[in-house]
Amino acid sequence: MNVTLLIPARYGSSRFAGKPLALINGKPMIQRVYEQAKLAQGLDNIYVATDDERIRQTVEGFGGQVIMTSANAASGTDRINEAIAQLDLAEDDVVINVQGDQPLINPRSIEQLAALFKDEPGAFEMATLAYEITDPADLTNPQHVKVVFDNRHFALYFSRACIPFGRDVSEYPVYKHIGVYAYTRRFVEHFAKLPMGRLESLEKLEQLRALEHGYAIKVAISSDNSPEVDVPEDIQRCEQLLSI
Repeated sequence: MNVTLLIPARYGSSRFAGKPLALINGKPMIQRVYEQAKLAQGLDNIYVATDDERIRQTVEGFGGQVIMTSANAASGTDRINEAIAQLDLAEDDVVINVQGDQPLINPRSIEQLAALFKDEPGAFEMATLAYEITDPADLTNPQHVKVVFDNRHFALYFSRACIPFGRDVSEYPVYKHIGVYAYTRRFVEHFAKLPMGRLESLEKLEQLRALEHGYAIKVAISSDNSPEVDVPEDIQRCEQLLSI
């Protein structure tokens, strides 16, 4: 079973245009994501999947591999699906999707996802990460997606709201969803053909499409948070964390 890591990156963004090329302590964000991913053990290949020539030139400039995709990819998973169509992957090979706005992703978290498929072959075809929230401000921030899961660590639901709701208690574990995914090549191709679900449309969370169509998502609990860069102000936060 080979493991290929793909980093979807697009230049256009309504909240932060040119985000992948934004400098974090003098280095483009997409380079930081790539270099963090390279530290993970057990990966066979790493590619940035983009439709933008500026991003391609930047990635190749620091020695990274690039796969060019179309400009009309509707989502990150659609871009991933376009990329794997250009690779000679087997049906059961694992594809790990690390977002291009996660410059502080811990390599251990990537290794956790890959290990799930090796430890339980055939038990599921999609997996992701969660992190126990420690900052109370994150509980009500809709940018930080929450996840609840069953006793076997299969996702029950993802939401921008705080879930679960403690009716009689005020302190209990709440888990943030870390937007790193792993799936078999077979499942990525199938997922891209599924119609958007009602809950996905409401929450604007692509992973809900899998749940709405009855597919299981395994959740690994990471000991490491992975702050995303959503708006320019998040750059400073990342730089502060890098200096710790």
